[in-house]
Amino acid sequence: MRVDSAVSPPTSPPHELGRAEAETLFNSLGEGIIATDINARITRVNPAALAILGFTEQELIGTWFPESIVATFDNGSPIDIMDRPVTQAIVTGKTVSTRAQYRRKDGSLVPISLTVSPIMRGAKPTGAIEVFRDVTLDIKSDKMKSEFISVASHQLRTPLSAINVYTHMLHDGMVGDLNTEQAVFIKSILGSVGRMNHLINTLLNITRIEAGGVNVKLSHVKLQDLAAEIIEEQSPEATKKGLKISQRLRNDTPIMATDALLVREVMANLLSNAIKYTPSGGKITVSLRSDESNIILCVKDTGYGIPLSAQAHIFTKFFRADNILSEDVSGTGLGLYLTKTIAESLNGELWFESVENVGSAFYFSLPKQGSIARSGKFKLDA
Repeated sequence: MRVDSAVSPPTSPPHELGRAEAETLFNSLGEGIIATDINARITRVNPAALAILGFTEQELIGTWFPESIVATFDNGSPIDIMDRPVTQAIVTGKTVSTRAQYRRKDGSLVPISLTVSPIMRGAKPTGAIEVFRDVTLDIKSDKMKSEFISVASHQLRTPLSAINVYTHMLHDGMVGDLNTEQAVFIKSILGSVGRMNHLINTLLNITRIEAGGVNVKLSHVKLQDLAAEIIEEQSPEATKKGLKISQRLRNDTPIMATDALLVREVMANLLSNAIKYTPSGGKITVSLRSDESNIILCVKDTGYGIPLSAQAHIFTKFFRADNILSEDVSGTGLGLYLTKTIAESLNGELWFESVENVGSAFYFSLPKQGSIARSGKFKLDA
């Protein structure tokens, strides 16, 4: 029997090679990794985790994860053991991702982004693996970008105000009558100034909310009445575009404690988006309902829809789906990011369902117990 000399037999069994590769990967990854048993006692920890937290391997192995590595909220108060992601992953058998702060050995706090996955044997969890990383630089970078946007926006306002005032003077004939062509040009300038003002206000609102500086002032609000007002305000724009708006607003919606101006902003943005991204002849339905815990607004349209490949990014800054770029629809890619941020500041949630070329449905829910008041320096700019 002939043996091909170019083929060498394996030097070690495949399972041993795989184990060595896994060990190398575990120890060389830049993210911290901590493995636990079913009781959340630490069984493995990699060098990156030790570097981030400042402990030695001997100080962590065999200890109870929630006790040896303290997790806190942004204000420094400890997160309850039952709310820890490692606990949730072991109890539910589901992967959990979030952000928190970990207390290092020296007592300092480090912001981290983490994902905990259960180790499953059949249908039962037998432990968990947490992967985490230090996001200090990410937070600093985001802060620098937000500060730059805020300063730049403020600096743009002064010359833009002058352009707006003098252009209106020309439009109103204060320095003489305009011919037809000049009137068209002036109208175009005013439209551009309006869009620029809206962009600046949006950027400023985003930086203020991200800095935690927007005031959330509670009052008694009936969402049904607020939704009806917004529909009435935006109906002329829909009619001009050849769209039909129908409403299903239940009369039994309870009055709740929340910030009327911020809720109005969320509702108005969702309806405005539906009008913008629905072609002529389409239909928009605004509905309001309640379940045991929440009041839910839904804005459904028969518009362009969101491609599946874009849906994971739709709430990120400056993102616009590819199918919209080919249409004659203006936008900055900031509206939904701002809307989601406002919704979450009200203790609410924002999500959507969408099929490309069929339409989208955006849902905004608020808990019946209401929002949480927040004292801040700023109000949103309209």
